[in-house]
Parts: sequence; structure tokens; C-alpha cells
Amino acid sequence: MDNLDTQVLAAAQRWAAAGHRFALVTVARTWGSAPRPPGAWMALRDDGLVQGSVSGGCIEDDLIYRMRAGEFSGSGMQLVRYGVTQDEAHRFGLPCGGTLELVIEEAPDLGALAHMAERIAAGQLVQRRLVLSLGRVEIDGGRAGNALVWDGETLLTQHGPAWRLLLVGAGQISRFLAPMAQALGYQVFICDPREEYAREWDVPGTTLLAGMPDDVVLELRLDPHSAVVALTHDPKLDDMMLLEALKSPAFYVGALGSAVNNGKRRERLREYFDLSQAELERLHGPVGLPIGSRTPPEIAVSILAEMTAVKNAVNPRTVGMAMEADPYACRVG
Repeated sequence: MDNLDTQVLAAAQRWAAAGHRFALVTVARTWGSAPRPPGAWMALRDDGLVQGSVSGGCIEDDLIYRMRAGEFSGSGMQLVRYGVTQDEAHRFGLPCGGTLELVIEEAPDLGALAHMAERIAAGQLVQRRLVLSLGRVEIDGGRAGNALVWDGETLLTQHGPAWRLLLVGAGQISRFLAPMAQALGYQVFICDPREEYAREWDVPGTTLLAGMPDDVVLELRLDPHSAVVALTHDPKLDDMMLLEALKSPAFYVGALGSAVNNGKRRERLREYFDLSQAELERLHGPVGLPIGSRTPPEIAVSILAEMTAVKNAVNPRTVGMAMEADPYACRVG
């Protein structure tokens, strides 16, 4: 399952090969409650087809109209704002006071896009620098945690798998969890020393690592953009790995199992491995949000939901209150 960057790049390359003209549109800055964050982008074809998004849809409709009218048929870059006034915000479906600032590349550099696609396909992070006055694009290596930079003249955006996920166990849950995580921008690694599982692992775009899980954790040098989930149900594999993962800067460490089994796991880690209470409290076990999941894909959804909440510094128990505090927040239900 491709992430958003890959989808936009693939569409752009297909359209160019078919002889279509297209533009790239990137959210550079927002004010108020905007539908999409800075860095969101989309490709817009000359006949109005789109891939990606910069809003909830109304701004896309206006951009399609302007594209068909020939407004973006040049070879440079331009800055466009939506929602500057309350009337305009209402017209384009933006919350009152919401404003989007968009950078539009009228004739994107095809070589630079191909280079980006190659590096992202290889699991690399990419930094894209746009200089409006020069109409210039530069591609360089990105770094996890680098923020978008926009000074009104130069726009720096990060693309590719900005997060890493290590799955310990190549079973059914991992087969659903891995492609879902890829769609959310994770570079996915799999470790399972059990040959009967590892030999059958064939999920595209993932990396199967040899060795024992605790050694793999050390080799990966987990950082605050890393997550680890233990899915083997085997203490011989999980416990030593958790020992290293819970001492690492990883933002999320989870383990599959019932509340009873995870209680026993915590006792083992405390008694035999001398983990501190603070380190033990970092363990998400049972892993995932309690959504009544039973099947492997449902469990994968619950795990990713909890990982996303932790990554975004949101307490799942207070999500409802947070939504009430922002009545314009886009949500389902």
C-alpha cells in the first residue's frame, strides 16, 4: 500500500509519459483550523484529474477550474491564498478565519521528480527545496524530524518514510499491519528468527532482518521516530527485545497478549532485567486501542490507531474532548 508521496509521484510520472501537462500544488502555510497540514500536496492534470489533496475538496474544485481555464499553463511558480476573508473561507468550505497558502509549480522538473521517486522507493527520506523567484527545485537527503520551512520565498518539505516500525514476528497480524503502516509513512522492518515464519514473508516494500530481535533493536539504533511491536507470543523472543526497546528513545513499544499475560511480562521484566517503573510504563500491552478487535486486520487497525495517537501526543481517552474543543476539526461520526 503506497503512501501519499508515492501516489502523487507515480501519478505525475504516468501523466508526463502520456504527454499531459500538470502542476504540483503544496500547502506552504495555514492559519486557523485548516483541512490539511503544511506539506500536504497534490498533482493537478491539465484536464482536471487530481492525485493527493490540499483541502477537503472545495479548494481542489477551484484549482481544477483554474487549471482548465489555463491559469497554470506557464513554466514558473506562484503563490496562491485561499480563505483570506470570512466570505472566501465560507465559499471554499474552510472554517471561519481559516487560511491556506499554496505554492503552485506550473511545470515541475520531471528529472527531480524521478530522482525523488527512486530515493523514496529505496526507503530514503528526501528533502525538496523550492525557490519561487528562481523557479528552481533542489533534491537532497532528508532527516527524520526535520520540520517544514517556509519564509515566503523558499519552501523546504520532507518526503518519504519519516517513521520506522519494527515488527517482531512474521505472522498474520504483521501481514496486515505492515502495508497499513507503509501507507502512514513508515519504513517497515520485520524480524523473526523462526524459519518457518520468516521464509514465507513476502510483503512488498518491507525489509526482513536476520538475527535475534534484541540484537536487531540495537542494530537499528532506534530513535524518537521509531516504533516496535512484539507479535510472537513467545517470551524467549519478546522479553529480551522489549528490554532493549524500552530503554531506547523509541516513541512506541507494544506487545501482543492479554492483560494477564502482559502483567506477567511486566513482572518478569522488573524481576529479571531490572527495568525501572518509568521504563515499564512505556510498554503498551495489551497492544492497541480496545476496539473489540478479534481478527488480524482488526488488531492491526487497533495497533496503528494507538501508535498514531501516541505519535501525535494525543491521549486516546481524551480524543472526544479534544474534538469538542475544536468544532471545526474534520472527523467521522
